[in-house]
Amino acid sequence: MKRDRHGKAKILTASEIQALFSGGLKTLRDRVLFAIMLYSACRVNEACSLRTEDVYTHSGIVRSHLTLRKRNTKGKLATRTIPVIEDLRHLLAAYEPEAGLTYLFPGRRGGHLHSDSGARIFRKACDRVGIEGASTHSFRRTALTQMSDNNIPLRVIAEVSGHRDLGQLNAYLEVRDEQVLGAVSSLAMLSPVEREGGEVGKMKFPDHQQKGETISPPSPL
Repeated sequence: MKRDRHGKAKILTASEIQALFSGGLKTLRDRVLFAIMLYSACRVNEACSLRTEDVYTHSGIVRSHLTLRKRNTKGKLATRTIPVIEDLRHLLAAYEPEAGLTYLFPGRRGGHLHSDSGARIFRKACDRVGIEGASTHSFRRTALTQMSDNNIPLRVIAEVSGHRDLGQLNAYLEVRDEQVLGAVSSLAMLSPVEREGGEVGKMKFPDHQQKGETISPPSPL
């Protein structure tokens, strides 16, 4: 968990996301900014530097895909186009009158909203609703982990995230305690443990030994 800007940004739960968008983020602009990050798994700088023409047509209609330009991505590796799902489309349509002529989120001194400003907005939103350990990167980690949990192939997730190295992508994906428990619990089908008469944790002797005699398995270290 992230603390004092150290460690990994936490994965947000559905209730935390709901709290952020209903009470933490105070303006439509801020809700649109972080909805883009959630629904495209992009970084804060990629969202802040979006151009208006890469989101809307010249007539102000939300495009079917938003474009994250190569020069604004980390490492400037490649341009990414991300489908706009319906939830995001509604927010973008409502925001269109507020969009800048050049940049979707114009800054106070020209140019676009700075990523540091985006980070401050998010920290204040988290304070309002009592979320600890999160950062703007939480949206990216949450989105990619959700895709993984839904069994989307890694190569497809990488198309969204922009990772060229699947090992780096794996580092983003959260493995939760209940997933580890489920994985280990699946081994129960291999267990030699006898479960008769309500007793658990005992194994039968092989057939050539005295019938009915049992022995407890060794305790784990």
